[in-house]
Amino acid sequence: MRHQRTVRKLGRTAAHRRALLGNMATSLFRAHALVTTASKARVLRSVAERLITLGKRGDLHARRMAARRVKDETVLKKLFDEIAPQFATRPGGYTRIVKIGTRRGDGASLAKLELLIPMAVVQTDEKGKKQAARKDKEVSAPEVAKKEKKKAAAKG
Repeated sequence: MRHQRTVRKLGRTAAHRRALLGNMATSLFRAHALVTTASKARVLRSVAERLITLGKRGDLHARRMAARRVKDETVLKKLFDEIAPQFATRPGGYTRIVKIGTRRGDGASLAKLELLIPMAVVQTDEKGKKQAARKDKEVSAPEVAKKEKKKAAAKG
């Protein structure tokens, strides 16, 4: 029985599991979303949220601790300079897991792990003047990218 055993081993040795989660976290921060099995997504969520919390701290020690997991320097810089500041006022819950079905080959349950990007919602009154922005709405990063592409296509 696994009473009070918290580590999910994912059928791998400790070194293989550490490398797998580091690579997956790097991919998540690079693309803002990742499709993987549901069990790996649940394990990766805690790793990614700890890394974002380190990014929010922003000091040298936090950067070195994050560099132990995220090996790519450009992704590490992106984590500390772009991703973490977006979550500065949020106390946690930086990711979302959405179940997307089963994999055709082996029947494994798949899930999409995505970063939640806080987005200011600007309301306008009847005269078209902007009112105070609300930050209570969240949009996933891929949705933001789609909206930006649509705006760019409409302009150009």
